[in-house]
Amino acid sequence: MKIFHSICVAVTALLLAACGSEKVSSQADFVVTIQPLKYIVEQITGDDFRVEVLVPAGASPESFEPTPKQIIGLNEAKMIFSTGLITFENSLTQRIENQKLIINLSHGIELIEGSCSHNHSDNHSDNHADNHATEHHCEEDNCDHAHHAHSHGIDPHIWTSPRELKAMARNAYEAIIAEWPDSTKYTDAYNDFIHRLNELDVKCMELCEASSAKAFVIYHPALTYFSRAYGIEQIAIESDGKEPSAKHIAHIIEEAGAKGVKCLLYQTQYPRSTVEIIAKDMNIECQEFNPLEEDVIRNITNITNYITGK
Repeated sequence: MKIFHSICVAVTALLLAACGSEKVSSQADFVVTIQPLKYIVEQITGDDFRVEVLVPAGASPESFEPTPKQIIGLNEAKMIFSTGLITFENSLTQRIENQKLIINLSHGIELIEGSCSHNHSDNHSDNHADNHATEHHCEEDNCDHAHHAHSHGIDPHIWTSPRELKAMARNAYEAIIAEWPDSTKYTDAYNDFIHRLNELDVKCMELCEASSAKAFVIYHPALTYFSRAYGIEQIAIESDGKEPSAKHIAHIIEEAGAKGVKCLLYQTQYPRSTVEIIAKDMNIECQEFNPLEEDVIRNITNITNYITGK
């Protein structure tokens, strides 16, 4: 009897292991290039799928190179979500066997050309018109600008503005629902996500319009799309990827004072000591932020509060 019982336990364990193995292998995997895209996808699909991020927290997309293991994972994924605008993303296309796996979330977004530099505007009403002259409306996934974007001077930071986020969410949803057309769950989740982005958009607009600040200072210009959306000027310390000269800093200090700047933003990747002296000369606070933070709604809310002094 003991032998029979042991055999039954062993067989049961094997069957359970087999069932568990089948569940894991049948679970679809998504891969996203950067953390904000993980947030977008999970707002639509919840925890139905494993979502893996290529660029780990704290790493720079500019210098990122995927490992051989990650390349294998990419080719085994059900979908790969990308901005289509970061240099390493473009190199991935040559290493993915099935190009249909790649979902370009920048599709249909009016991209901003230039070296992520100033978004000059003298007032709110003229802001969009001024920027339109330096934008490129890229509606094709195979657009040459989109495939070589950052090196050719297109700002890739589309996830830092609620308005561009809505387009990104739509692109993700359309790809997901095309694969699972009967899932009302994903449609409901997408509609809820868009509702929250609309609320965020309204809140950002109201705060920017009510603020006495007509500009903000930032070390590296990562908020160009935010600037365009809400008519508030982005003044960059870094110029064309180079350290600022003393003359450039003096000009920024003078400009910031004239435009009621509330704070100096600097990315997590840059040392605080670099901006503290400049902020002190401006008599304003310097505030660290991470443009690659996963929770984009919380991040944009905090950024808006910093810029408007709320």
